[in-house]
Amino acid sequence: MTVVPLRTPVDVSGPVQHLGQLVSVDADGLFEVHTEDGATWHCRRAASCLLQPQPGDTVLLSGPDPRRVYLLAVIEQADASVSRIEAPGDLRLAAPAGAISIESAADIRLHSAATLAMQGAQWALEAQQAQCDVREMRYTGQALDATVGRMRLVGQVFESVAERVMQIARNALRFVDGVDQVRVGHLDLRAQETAIVHGKHVVITGKELMKVDAGQIHMG
Repeated sequence: MTVVPLRTPVDVSGPVQHLGQLVSVDADGLFEVHTEDGATWHCRRAASCLLQPQPGDTVLLSGPDPRRVYLLAVIEQADASVSRIEAPGDLRLAAPAGAISIESAADIRLHSAATLAMQGAQWALEAQQAQCDVREMRYTGQALDATVGRMRLVGQVFESVAERVMQIARNALRFVDGVDQVRVGHLDLRAQETAIVHGKHVVITGKELMKVDAGQIHMG
């Protein structure tokens, strides 16, 4: 860390504390600050200053001597509409005995270039509208209960594998443009009122036995 005074000589024996304006930041993270006494300081940001300084900000410089001066804090931002909290390494927010809340009057965005992981004993999500765009998704769980007013699924391939499937509906309607095939060990079709099988060609065959039983049988 180097200090370059412009006009005012620096007392090398005493502590340093100045207010100044941040001029620039180089690629190595070294800040150039012009102080009110006309001096130019080059220093690094203190670890406690999490708010990323921007050019034009009024900052506080402090240190035990001119060779150990750090940008301690951002006193006033040139553009207070955007603030950035930045740490050189991993950043962890912890509340060992309390809760953590993030509130915003506008949008909240979470972005990760790698994995975005969430873990908790319970997960509660409440929103008026939600949109989920996922290229591939795998869900593993013991139970899933969903209550919706209307559900619509649109896709090219739909596969369902289950030990037992039960569907209950007041009315059901299905359209199949191609072939509808059912392969079962035993098939039981029952209608309380009327059962209709209609087609241009209808073929019913039985390998060993075919039984037709009714009060009246009309053929032809």
